[in-house]
Amino acid sequence: MGPVLGIVSLILLLMQLLLVARVVLDWSVALAGPSAPGSIRSRLSAGARAVTEPILAPVRRFLPPLRLGTVSIDLAFIVVFIAIVVIRQLIS
Repeated sequence: MGPVLGIVSLILLLMQLLLVARVVLDWSVALAGPSAPGSIRSRLSAGARAVTEPILAPVRRFLPPLRLGTVSIDLAFIVVFIAIVVIRQLIS
């Protein structure tokens, strides 16, 4: 693998980690309640959203969340995460 593909793979890995961090932080709201403004969890959550939303938003336009009663499943997140895994496998 060349240096360019190595850098691309590293960037994709970082994006995967940020997506996982976003899920954990979003679920922490459901488990621990909303975070106080300015808290570490609030700032980390805002940062993860700021980085991942530009990638997820275009996919959400074509693939809106799946509603199951009061629960909503973000299909865009699943598609983007799987796409990153597949791309990383193809370039390695």
